[in-house]
Amino acid sequence: MDPAGEHLSAHAAAAPDRPAVVMNTSGVVRTYGDIEAASARLARVLRERGLGVGDHIAVLMDNQPEFYDVVWAAMRLGVYVTPINWHLVSKEAGYIVRDCDASALFASASLAGIVAGFGDDMANVNTRICVDGHIDGFENLSALVDGVDASALDNERDGGWMFYSSGTTGQPKGILPPLPDGDLGAPSFLTGMLKGLFGFTADTVYLSPGAPLYHAAPAGWTFGTQRLGGTPIVMERFDPLEVLAAIERHRVTHVQFVPTHMIRMLRLTKQERSRFDLSSLQMVCHAAAPCPVETKREFIEWIGPIVHEFYSGSEGAGLCYVNSHDWLAHPGTVGRSMSGAIHVIDHDGNDVPVGEEGEVWFETSRTFEYHKDAEKTKAAHDPRGWAWLGDVGKLDADGFLYLTDRASNMIISGGVNIYPREIEDILVNHPLIHDVAVIGTPDEDMGEHVTAFVQLKPGEAATQNELIAFCRERLSHFKCPKEVRFVDELPRLPTGKLLKRLLLK
Repeated sequence: MDPAGEHLSAHAAAAPDRPAVVMNTSGVVRTYGDIEAASARLARVLRERGLGVGDHIAVLMDNQPEFYDVVWAAMRLGVYVTPINWHLVSKEAGYIVRDCDASALFASASLAGIVAGFGDDMANVNTRICVDGHIDGFENLSALVDGVDASALDNERDGGWMFYSSGTTGQPKGILPPLPDGDLGAPSFLTGMLKGLFGFTADTVYLSPGAPLYHAAPAGWTFGTQRLGGTPIVMERFDPLEVLAAIERHRVTHVQFVPTHMIRMLRLTKQERSRFDLSSLQMVCHAAAPCPVETKREFIEWIGPIVHEFYSGSEGAGLCYVNSHDWLAHPGTVGRSMSGAIHVIDHDGNDVPVGEEGEVWFETSRTFEYHKDAEKTKAAHDPRGWAWLGDVGKLDADGFLYLTDRASNMIISGGVNIYPREIEDILVNHPLIHDVAVIGTPDEDMGEHVTAFVQLKPGEAATQNELIAFCRERLSHFKCPKEVRFVDELPRLPTGKLLKRLLLK
């Protein structure tokens, strides 16, 4: 059966020499024809070893072109792909290998040290493949597929992703959606969003600016660009000046950032920013973490009103979207729902009045489960057909959503609920602060008190009292930090998400 238009094979047949991925630093270019042949060979090997619809593979890889050979091979077999965060230590990464039920593991030779500590976590991983170089006990990918038939298999079936939550406050959980049940290469929710909201086409040149491909957005959006026949440009590591150079060099049309990227680019001098021709840009998108209002306003003033934002989760149960025009009229919003009605509810499940805070639930027809965690799956669903991504927020009279914080981040001090994000958004604008995180720490009298972990800009000095006073000038005193702890660096993922569980270790 010939695949529908949104499939690697269809684009390889129509334009085999079109670049399907370009690595920014190394300059390596892989065409649609290259990845079609490489993934077909690997898919044949995996099928011969028994992998089929609903099975799982784990991928522990750097940002490198072989990532797409592996992903497309799995996706041709109806297999789930779980990318693993290589910033984790062996024990944490090994837990995911075991928990996701991977029967095959693909790893970069540069990450052999992490793999070496997996031990019994790989007990059920029968196929172990090093995609480049050598890892003890692993087969080499090039040698494995050498001479294998590169034609497409019969009865191919679209696979899926099973991403794991970041584990910012606890053990990460696998997010298991149902596999697509339509024709091979049929339109998906992701490609519909890319086309409908962000204008992706076969002419799109999409920049992934150095975020690791184990994250849902870099992996999903570069893969989605390929499904539509466009060209992803993949940066191996983020660097603010190199991002601007890459946009000019490759005539990038679309790019997605996280707020940390935006902040670091805005810290470049105006002279540095003006050196590059960014006129090819049609769309700049950001997501994944809260963006301070002043940061976004300044970014729009610099780059123009082509900045778009979306709010969703790997669960796919909700989607909000806002363009620059609507955001400037509703600063701080993450947009209006594109996928189902939003309900902001209290602890009894009742809708709260407009403007009041509560849990943010979406009416949705999309289903998911947390792998091997029926209790968490149940807690994220409502008998009314609603789903919860774990966030707290409020709606305005026009239906725009404003996120307050993650429910799991909430501080309860003396019986009062305090949300860290509101405090962080104040302190991050202090001229001496480079980065800040706010959490609740134990307090004998109040249960918890507000503690700010502050990373100052290089060469700067500040006192606890002056930072608390800065906050008190702008926020109710009960919300302000009682304690400030100065740190050399905050434990953030490249997406900007903070690993709050590591702050007190």
